[in-house]
Amino acid sequence: MACMTGLLADKVIVIIGAGPGFGRTLALEAAREGATVVVAARTQERLDQLADEITQVGGRAIAAAVDATDPDSVRALRETVEQHTDAVHGLVNSAFAVPSMKSLAETEHDQITRGIDLSVMGALRATQEFTPLLEAGDGSVVMMASAVIHHSRERYAGYKIAKTALVALGHSLATELGPRGIRVNTVAPGYIYGDTLKAYFEHLAGKYGGSVEDVYQHTAAKMDLRRLPTEREIVDPVLFLLSDRASAVTGQTLTVDCGEFHT
Repeated sequence: MACMTGLLADKVIVIIGAGPGFGRTLALEAAREGATVVVAARTQERLDQLADEITQVGGRAIAAAVDATDPDSVRALRETVEQHTDAVHGLVNSAFAVPSMKSLAETEHDQITRGIDLSVMGALRATQEFTPLLEAGDGSVVMMASAVIHHSRERYAGYKIAKTALVALGHSLATELGPRGIRVNTVAPGYIYGDTLKAYFEHLAGKYGGSVEDVYQHTAAKMDLRRLPTEREIVDPVLFLLSDRASAVTGQTLTVDCGEFHT
């Protein structure tokens, strides 16, 4: 694997939520930048495939299944990482659950609770568990939120509740962990144009008529750049926040959405 800039050379980066799409792209690019990447998510088989993909091109990867809603599972992940290193330099909390996409009047309370437990409490569990290792590595924590925090459109309320709480968690952790040398920031992506979103656009095109390109252009018309960010364009700001180049950046929320919202 050709190292692009060495942005993360000799660092250990733990990615919780390293599933398909964004998580996979992040893991591959972090490895390409020189990191040893710990890929963690629920499905061990998928993680093994990703780790093999990284190692086959010369990168370094460790695959470890985790359920971010289970404290024992998160603790086991930390213990697995400790078998390989005594310091962690980056932790990305990117565990994701598909939102209900219903109005609050139609949303079961436990749907909102599950989203908060995974996105918010899962991030807190992981950050608490890895704090000693992050302190040893002057580490950086990145929370993956969403640009949904900037609007109140119908059917997004349950998702917005969880992601807004995640931003608040990031602020508080930045204040509490700063004296220990640990930075905490949040990235809030807008639409991420990858396979998952393309499939959704295909669904919309079939439902309402027209083509996928029509759906894309209608959606992109809301953005200043008149296009949607790619997975790589979301990954790059995360890599920056994990790196020493962002050594004075903490407690911040960076929206990456091609200019849909001005924050």
